[in-house]
Formats: sequence, C-alpha cells, structure tokens
Amino acid sequence: MPQQLSLAVVGADHPNRDKSNRRFEILLSAPGEPVDLKLEPKNPADPNAVAVFSSRGIQIGYLTAERAPWIGGMIRTGREISAVFQQGAVTGAVIRVAFDGVSPTLPAPPAKTSAAQKWVDEFDGVDPVYPDD
Repeated sequence: MPQQLSLAVVGADHPNRDKSNRRFEILLSAPGEPVDLKLEPKNPADPNAVAVFSSRGIQIGYLTAERAPWIGGMIRTGREISAVFQQGAVTGAVIRVAFDGVSPTLPAPPAKTSAAQKWVDEFDGVDPVYPDD
C-alpha cells in the first residue's frame, strides 16, 4: 500500500452551514497547509462522508464517495493519517495524505510550457490546416 497519495476534494460549489464560501477558502489555501479530515456518520447523503477542513477551520468539501469509505475506515480504526492542501482544482481541490506517521510531501509541480510551445508540440510533424479566407 502506498505511503502517500493525492485525493480529490469535491463539493466546493455547495455552501457551508455557516455561510462561508468553500471556493473562496480554497483560493486562500496554500500548498502544504495542514487540513483536517472529519467523519460525518450522520450525513444524510452519505454516512461514510469525510469532510475536509482548511487550516482555518473552514470546510472546503468532501472526499469523493469512492475514497471516503476507505479513508474513513482507517480513521475509525485509529490509523494515523496526515493531510495537507495540495492545490485547487476544477472540481474543488486536491489534498495529499500520508499514513502511519509519515509527513505528506507535495509532488513536484509540472513543468510550465508556453502556449506557443504546446501548439508546436501538438502539431509537430503534422501539416497544419488553415481556414479559407
């Protein structure tokens, strides 16, 4: 089993009970900031729900329904899980988790490529097609 992995956080477009904005909190979060994982067994939509809270105590979303039972099961059995904010995402955010006393480390960011270089890479060796005037 992996010592670390990245997990998607979903539900960023839903409002929090205290009216705080999840998307805004995600924008305020910096890579490497600790996040808290909290079980929500009384959640009416999913009794396996695992809520994700920023270092400021604001909910940013939930682990996906596919991962929540697995991670929630580890939390319930007392397995040590550490989590940090990794990055914002279209669906909400991504967090990095580590197990058994290991501190999560963020993966290296992808190399940045200019739009022009992406175009060259995509069409390298292909005759471009231009529209008629």
